[in-house]
Parts: sequence; structure tokens; C-alpha cells
Amino acid sequence: MSRPLQPAPIAPPQDAFKVACSTCALRQVCLPTGLPVADVEQLERMVSERRAVPRNTVLFKAGEAFEAIYIVRTGFFKTSAIAEDGREQVTGFHMAAEMLGLDGIFSGAHASQAVALEDSQICVVPYGRLEDVTREVDRVRRQFHRLMSRELVRDQGVMTMLGAMRAEKRVAVFLINLMRKLRARGFSSSSVVLRMTRDEIGSHLGLTLETVSRTFSRMQGDGLLEVRAREVRVLKPRQLLQLARRAA
Repeated sequence: MSRPLQPAPIAPPQDAFKVACSTCALRQVCLPTGLPVADVEQLERMVSERRAVPRNTVLFKAGEAFEAIYIVRTGFFKTSAIAEDGREQVTGFHMAAEMLGLDGIFSGAHASQAVALEDSQICVVPYGRLEDVTREVDRVRRQFHRLMSRELVRDQGVMTMLGAMRAEKRVAVFLINLMRKLRARGFSSSSVVLRMTRDEIGSHLGLTLETVSRTFSRMQGDGLLEVRAREVRVLKPRQLLQLARRAA
């Protein structure tokens, strides 16, 4: 049985995760390529702390005051909102170098909840500090807006594609996108241990738990995948890609 969600812990000393953006292994994924050293140093000024977030910990809740943007350093998060019928609707999954908390910029309060799916680390960027730095340096403001826009466009593109797809095609697109992001971070592009449950995948894709489970079983029976609990290996990447492209 899973552990109950916990409130965010008190941050450990900042030195525990003191890694500059200029030397971070995720720089090529997190930051736009070709940034001048001076711009990278300005972006570093916006990070107030680097914090550990244990598995099942709530980073922020819906309705909480918006104070900061969070960049995932390691680990995996899910974001979710409460639907009109009271069910949890998973709105996204977020891995290293991706941003959390953008939903709070417009109204000043978070519209969703973010929970760590495994032991994770984050970089905290207070929004007030971000505004101060970007007000001073126009080029840095443009760069950070590019980062935020990249997150929004990526999420919107995935949800638009999923809108009219059948179950098998939704799962194919989900796996292709997940493995592309993992490959960009230096992980295997053919095997993944899913950090989320089948139920959470279904909530994100607009499918029931039973449909997701049947779809994985069908794809395994067709020889596309090998599924062992949460580990998924792609046996026929070209056919899976073709299925995803037909979905688009």
C-alpha cells in the first residue's frame, strides 16, 4: 500500500546540492544552447536553494499562494487537478530539467498539485527574484521566457495530439514522448521503468485503468513491447513509432 502524501519537508542546507548551472550535467537539456557565460551566471542568481523532495511528498497544492517556479534536478513528479466530479485528473508528468509551478503565474495561486513519484531534487526560483533579475537584464528575461514557453508548448502539443486518438495510439504516443525525453537525458531509449501507476497513466491519457492494462497486454502480445510490472522494453521501435505517427 502506498504511503500517504506528506507536506513538503524543511529544506536541508543549501550546500547539500550546491551545483552551479554552468557545471550541472543537465545544462544542455535545461538551458537553451549557446547561452553566454554572463547569462548563465544571471540565471544562477535566480535559484534561491536546491531542495530534496522525498517520494510521495507534496511540493505544492492547488489553491496555495504562488511564490516560486521549480526546476526538477533529479527524480520524477506528477501534477494533478480535481475534476468537476471530484476525481483526480493527472495533468502531467515531469522529469529532470522540466519546470513545475507555471500554473500559478496568472492568478497568484496554484491551480494544480505537484507530488514527487520518487525521491527527487529541485531548484527553487522565487518569482520575485526572477522578476528582479529579468527586469535588470533584458536578454535573461527573454531566455527565461523561452524556457517557460517551451514547457507550455510541449504540454499543449501532447494534449492536442491525444484528443482524438484511440487507446492504443494514445499509449504509443505517451511511450514515444517519454522515451525521447529520457534519451535526451542520457538514458536508454528502448527501456524504461515507469514511475507512475497504470491508473495515473490512464488519468493522464483519458483512459480507464482497465483499458491501459489491456492496451499494454495487447501491445506485448503483438510483439511491440515486453512488459514486466513497471519495466517496459520496446522490442519494435520502428513499428511503435509508426503507430504514433499514424495517431498524429
